[in-house]
Amino acid sequence: MSDEGTILLAGAAGFVGQEILKRCIDVGMQLRALGRKPVSFPGGCESIVADLTKPSSLEGICQGANVVIHAAGYAHATADAEIHRRVNFEAVQHLYRCATEAGVRRFVFISSVKAGGVQPRRCLDEDNEAAPDDPYGQAKRAAEEWLFEQARAGGPEVMVIRPTLVYGPGVKGNLVTMLRWVDRGIFPPVPETGNRRSMVDVRDLAEAVLAAAERPEAAGGVYIISDGEDYSTRRIYEAMCWALGRQAPKWAVPAAVLRGMGYVGDWGERIFRRTLPYNSAVASRLLDSACYRSVRAEQVLGFRPRYRLEDALPEMVEVYRRQAAR
Repeated sequence: MSDEGTILLAGAAGFVGQEILKRCIDVGMQLRALGRKPVSFPGGCESIVADLTKPSSLEGICQGANVVIHAAGYAHATADAEIHRRVNFEAVQHLYRCATEAGVRRFVFISSVKAGGVQPRRCLDEDNEAAPDDPYGQAKRAAEEWLFEQARAGGPEVMVIRPTLVYGPGVKGNLVTMLRWVDRGIFPPVPETGNRRSMVDVRDLAEAVLAAAERPEAAGGVYIISDGEDYSTRRIYEAMCWALGRQAPKWAVPAAVLRGMGYVGDWGERIFRRTLPYNSAVASRLLDSACYRSVRAEQVLGFRPRYRLEDALPEMVEVYRRQAAR
């Protein structure tokens, strides 16, 4: 990939961004790391501080770069559409305009499968998608469509990466919360409902991102990145128990009870006018499917995942325990 020149990586300090940065350093690429706060990155790569939501802070940051990888964003589950629009849509526009003015050749946007919606009863691939059903997915989809429109008008080539749920050492968010609760014995033993949830290791995701940045034939494409496994929530639960050295209970809370508790949570949110830890949306994530296939990613990017969740969990547990001990 030496012909790619300098890569500007936005969101370099994030969970996904850090793994992309490591991979770039490993293969000897020239890298410019962009973050919102001063960070000392490994490998002596150039570090830039800028706020993607403020166009004035981006002046000149893309000069000399051939490729921009946008790995920044706001992934928290919130109904605040304005936050998602500002961070996951407008900030993307600001960086792409900066890239256009600097003559950047390629723009890799890390979106989300949420941009292509979900169908609880079937797996979706890059040629089969639904409308996004939450502010996060809607903002990501709007950013994708805007980017492709700009590329058709003569801007830098655009490649869109749609990761499934990302796992790996140092992961944050729902997965590490589940790991913590399983470790403490307070996560309810979920039943085997046969639901299918797609996931991907952060190391495999980083490889896919760099493949999109490198391959000319990737331009103009949308690529779902999944490890190809179908994880039921029960499988995830038992795998976490195994990695933590705990015995998974043979009994399980019935699905009807978990859904009923979700509806109670919804009523509680209306009464108390605030978000509660458990509601019908959480119940849906536990019991329903969100299944995706990396068909085009395999064909065009040559994507071949190396990890499964069970492979990554021992390292995930090691990092979790190290952080918990601090």
